[in-house]
Amino acid sequence: MKKTFISASVASVLALASFGALAEGPSFYGRLELALTHTDTGATLQSGTNGLDIGEKGTYLENNFSLLGVKGSEKIADGFDVIYQMEFQVENTSSKGDVFKARNTYLGLKTNAGTVLVGRNDTVFKQAEGGVDIFGNTNADIDRLISGQTRSADGVWYYSPKIAGLVTLNATYLFDDNDTTAKTTESLYALSATLGDKAFKAQNYYAAVAYNKGIDSIEAYRGVAQVKLGQFKVGGLFQNSESITDSSVDGNTYFVNVAYDLNGVNLKAEYGVDEAGFGKYYKALGKAGADDINVQNFNVGADYRLSKSTMVYGQYAMYKGDYKDAGAKFDLEDDNVFSVGIRYDF
Repeated sequence: MKKTFISASVASVLALASFGALAEGPSFYGRLELALTHTDTGATLQSGTNGLDIGEKGTYLENNFSLLGVKGSEKIADGFDVIYQMEFQVENTSSKGDVFKARNTYLGLKTNAGTVLVGRNDTVFKQAEGGVDIFGNTNADIDRLISGQTRSADGVWYYSPKIAGLVTLNATYLFDDNDTTAKTTESLYALSATLGDKAFKAQNYYAAVAYNKGIDSIEAYRGVAQVKLGQFKVGGLFQNSESITDSSVDGNTYFVNVAYDLNGVNLKAEYGVDEAGFGKYYKALGKAGADDINVQNFNVGADYRLSKSTMVYGQYAMYKGDYKDAGAKFDLEDDNVFSVGIRYDF
C-alpha cells in the first residue's frame, strides 16, 4: 500500500512538473481605480459615471477602468505556444448597466514566424501609441482629442517577431459583419510598424507609424515618437483623420508631452490641438460636420507609487475650442477638470 501511494505521489509530482514546464499560468490579475473629479461640463468624464449630466458642473466619482483578467500560455510543440487572455471591466461606481463589460479577450498561437490572435483586442492602430498616452485611462486620455482608439471584436491580429531586435510589423483585420456604422463595401483593417521599445528597457526610444481603414468609421494615419533622456520622457503624436462616409469631414490632431521623474514623483505635462472633431470632447459639445474646428487641450499632473501595487495621483485638464457653422463662429463650453485618484493593481 505504501509503495503504491509513494508511486502515485511521485507520478503526480512529475505530471505537475511536466505541465508547469509547458504552461505559463493561468495567472489572475486585476485593477481597482477610482478618482474624485470636479468638472465644468462633464464632457470628458468616463461614460457610465453615476449621475453624469453633460453640460452641467459637478463633482463625481469616476471608475477609471477597474478590471479583472486571466491570461496564460501553453507549449503544444517546439516553437508553438497557445496564448490566451480574458479581461473584463468592472463597474464599481454605478448601480446602472452591466457590472462586467468585455475588454481584450482572445485565443492565439505564438510561433517563430509571429503571433496570431483571434477575438477581441485593441487594434494595432491604437496600440501604436506605445507609452505616449501619459494620462491614459483618465479624463485626460488622448481619445478626448483623437479617434481610432478602438477595441474591436470578431477580428484577427498578427504581430511579427522583432526584426533585428528593433522593428515589428503588425496588422488587424475585422470580419465584414463589423461594418455596421459606415456601411461600406471595403474591408476593415489596420496596419502598423514599430521601432524600439515602448517600455524603454531594450532601447531608450520608441517610434511607430500606423494606418487605419474603416475601423471606427474613419480612414486615418498616425506617427508616434517618444524618447527617454535621463529622468525625462518626451513624446508626441500626429494624426490625420477622415470620415469614410463624408470625405469633407477631416482634419489633423497632434499633441506633445513631457514627463519627469523627481525622486519617484512622476511629473507630467501635455499640450494638444484637434482640428478634426472626432474626439470625445468635441463630440459631446460640438456639431458634427462643422467647419474650422479648433480644440485645444492642456494637462498637468503628478503620480506617485506608494508601493509596487498602489499609486496615487492628481491632475488638471483644460479643454476649450470653437467651430464654424454656415459661416458663423460658435465657442465650445470650456471644461476645467480636476481629479485626485488611487490605483491598486494585483
